[in-house]
Amino acid sequence: MSTDEVLDSHIQELRRGTVVVASLRILQEPEYGYRLLERLEEAGFAVEANTLYPLLRRLEKQGLLTSDWNTDEPRPRKYYTTSSAGRAVADAVMADWDRLTKALDALAVKGRK
Repeated sequence: MSTDEVLDSHIQELRRGTVVVASLRILQEPEYGYRLLERLEEAGFAVEANTLYPLLRRLEKQGLLTSDWNTDEPRPRKYYTTSSAGRAVADAVMADWDRLTKALDALAVKGRK
């Protein structure tokens, strides 16, 4: 496996986790799937629909999201909202992310000495 392939694999792994947390954060206000996709892209998360929709179903199955169909408009849309369990998970992951960022920053400072 080439260095580029290894790097791509690690970056993909990192992005997969960040998309989960970003989705849980965005969906604290109800949003339908395509709009979530747009908001993620606006924030700098390149996600494909064929990746996002299975993720939404998995998060809903895990109890981290709830969903409701809105049939008031001509085109029915399924709106997702982060559940209280989802907010707790997002908060815990973000706290760990902050801890890990500080640890990595400390390693970088030590490496420069």
